[in-house]
Formats: sequence, structure tokens, C-alpha cells
Amino acid sequence: MTEIVDEIQFEPTPALEGGSGDPGLDLVLDVPVSLSVEIGRATMTVRETLGIGPGSLITLNKLAGEPVDLLVNGKRIARGEVVAIDEQFGLRVTEVVSAERRLAAGS
Repeated sequence: MTEIVDEIQFEPTPALEGGSGDPGLDLVLDVPVSLSVEIGRATMTVRETLGIGPGSLITLNKLAGEPVDLLVNGKRIARGEVVAIDEQFGLRVTEVVSAERRLAAGS
């Protein structure tokens, strides 16, 4: 049995006040994302990992002073340098990954 369904028409959503001007994008502007700064990576065996304790030193794959990666939900979107802001660490962005490269990396 085949049912005939009328096509549904939606009215355009007006841009939200203070938004991007793009109604589609405005719907996600307040969605929280996780930002992290990756200073380096290391590969270890399970035995080495279980041996980590206070005072352990782990050698990372980056040199001191080398740019670090800014990740959003695990995807690199920028690079920068670590800075001290009062008693906290911060990131001074020095390079932003192009939208084309971000999209290509996600596929």
C-alpha cells in the first residue's frame, strides 16, 4: 500500500540576535565543544605505563619551544605557543588551519 504525503514547507528561521547572520549556523553557536592543547605525544608499553608514578619523566615527541596544537573535539584547528598568564597557562595562537585542510582531515 502506497501513501501519498504532501510536501512540508518550512518558513525560514530568522537570524538570532548577535549571531552569525547565517540561520543554519546560529542553531549551533551555543553548543559546547572541548578545547585542548597538545604539547606532545609518547608511545609506551603497558609495562612502562604501569610504572608511571610521582617523579616519573615522560619524553614527548616535540622539542621545547616548538609550536603546540590546539584541538577542538580532538581535531587540530590551530597552532600556537604556550604563555603564562598570571598563574595560569594560556595559548597564543600563531597559525589557524584552513577550513579546507580541516575538512580534508575529517574525511
